[in-house]
Formats: sequence, structure tokens, C-alpha cells
Amino acid sequence: MTDMSVSFRVDFGPHCSVGPGKIALLENIGRTGSLSQAARALDMSYRRAWLLLAETNDSFQQTVARMSVGGRGGGGATLTPFGTELVAAYRSLEANIRKQLPTAFPASAVPSAAPQRLRTSSPIPRRRRAPPSPQRRARSRKS
Repeated sequence: MTDMSVSFRVDFGPHCSVGPGKIALLENIGRTGSLSQAARALDMSYRRAWLLLAETNDSFQQTVARMSVGGRGGGGATLTPFGTELVAAYRSLEANIRKQLPTAFPASAVPSAAPQRLRTSSPIPRRRRAPPSPQRRARSRKS
């Protein structure tokens, strides 16, 4: 049997969701105490990480992480108790789904090998731009 994996997103409403990316960001913030280090660990820009965190904080009634402004000791980020609970609940749900994977699908639904890409003997030709008309060439020379 092939290795199956699962990834999912939990939608709490039309403008509030968490998925693998936000959860990984929160876990790394909890681990490193820094948004910039968490972003680097995920190969994500600081801006992208900051926007995801701001979106997550704004989506819930409770804050998931708090930022502290830099200074002599540098800034930082910490998960709130609610943020820690959110990560734990997501990972618990993920573990329950993973346990069900082996029995959730019939054996015939699992591919035996990686699907082969279709190959054509001749590539599809690209459309070429038509050469400029004499009028267009004359106009471009005047400019």
C-alpha cells in the first residue's frame, strides 16, 4: 500500500479558517518565540507570516499570538493559551483522520504506482505574433 497523507483546512465561517500553513506558523512561533524565525523555518517571507498571523488574530474573538516590539532585548512573539489550544485541537483532529486513512478507502481506490504523464509525439505549436503591418511600422517610426 502506498503512503497516504492528509491535509485539510477547518473553516469556522466565511472569513475564518486554519489549515496546515497557519498551524505550522503558530507551532514555529511557539517553538522559537519569534515571528521572523518562524517565517525563516517555513521558508516564508516575514511579510507573509505577519499577514497570516494578523489575519488569524483578527478572525477569532481571542488572540492566538502576541507580538512584542523590539528593543534592547529584541522583539518576540508568543502563543496565547488560546493559540496553544487551537494548535492542539487541529493536530488532534489530524491524528484522528490519519488513523482512519488505512480503512477509509477501498484498496481499489489506492493507486498502485505514480500516474504516468501523457506524452504527445509532437508538441502543440505556439501561436506566433503576426509581423507588424506597414502602417504600424510607419507609425512607430514617427514616434
